Amino acid sequence: MVSNNSLILEASLQAFFFEQLASANDKSQLKLPKETIYYSSLVMDRFGHSHEYFEMVDGRVREKVLGMKLLESGHLSRREQERSLKDIGDTALFLCGFFSDSINERKLLDIKYYRDVGQMAYQRLDSFAPSFCDVNSFYKKLSGQFDILTNLMQIVQQTHLSGENSDDVFLILGKSFKAS
Repeated sequence: MVSNNSLILEASLQAFFFEQLASANDKSQLKLPKETIYYSSLVMDRFGHSHEYFEMVDGRVREKVLGMKLLESGHLSRREQERSLKDIGDTALFLCGFFSDSINERKLLDIKYYRDVGQMAYQRLDSFAPSFCDVNSFYKKLSGQFDILTNLMQIVQQTHLSGENSDDVFLILGKSFKAS
C-alpha cells in the first residue's frame, strides 16, 4: 500500500496505469496479452479526465446511459457507430474495473449489467475495427477478457487509490492532483 506521504512519479498517467496493470498481470494466474494491458492503460488514462464520464444532452451534463447508447448506436453512420461502441465499451470497462463497489451499492443496476453492455459493445466494435496493435479480432478478444481485465483494474484501484490512500498525491507531468 502507498503511504499518505508518498509520491508516485511517472512520465504520464497512462504510463503509471500500464506499469501497475502489468505488475498485477504478472502475478495473475490468467495472464493477459501486453496489447490488452496497453489498451486498458489508455482507457484508464482517458478516464483520468472527469468530463469523459459524462455527456451533454440538450445543453445539460448527465451520466452516460450505456444501454440506451448501445441500442441507439445501430442507427448511426458507420463512423459514428464505431466511435459510440468504443465509448460504450471503454466506459463500461472503466466503471466495472474502477468503480465496481459503488456500482454494486446502487441496487437498480448491478455490475453484471455494465459488464454485459461493455462486452456487447466490444463484440460489435470488432466488426468495425477488426484489429488493434496488429492483433486481429482485438475487440472480440477484449470482450472475452473483460472480467479478468476488470479484476486487474480493481487491484490497481484498491492497491493505490482507495480507502485511507485516497489523499495520496500523484505527480504526473510536473502537475499534481489528488486521487478521488
